[in-house]
Amino acid sequence: MAKSSTSAAPASAAALAGSGEHYAIVVDGGRQYRVSEGQEFEIDFRHLAPGSELVFERVLAISKGGKLTLGKPVVKGATVKAAVIGPVQGDKIYVQKFARRKNYRRRTGHRSLATKIRIASIAG
Repeated sequence: MAKSSTSAAPASAAALAGSGEHYAIVVDGGRQYRVSEGQEFEIDFRHLAPGSELVFERVLAISKGGKLTLGKPVVKGATVKAAVIGPVQGDKIYVQKFARRKNYRRRTGHRSLATKIRIASIAG
């Protein structure tokens, strides 16, 4: 029985950087997000008016034209600007409490709020 072996070539820096894709890694609310221009996503809720601008100054890395720039811990002078689309509600989450043989049953639910944003520009 012949055994075929395939050796994986080491990943190049361009492949790791997204091969020319322009993106950044930002920190917000204790989470890290990989963002690119035009991308829409949700962050923790903030009281911001739709159409206002949000600036992320904690940028950990920027990839532009296949060149990856890593911060120590942040990239100096780098900012990511986003436009606020508006508040959105998450999916309904049900919480059930139960105590056997005690005739105790409770069911509550909630929908957490988030703020939807669109990345406008990555500078740095």
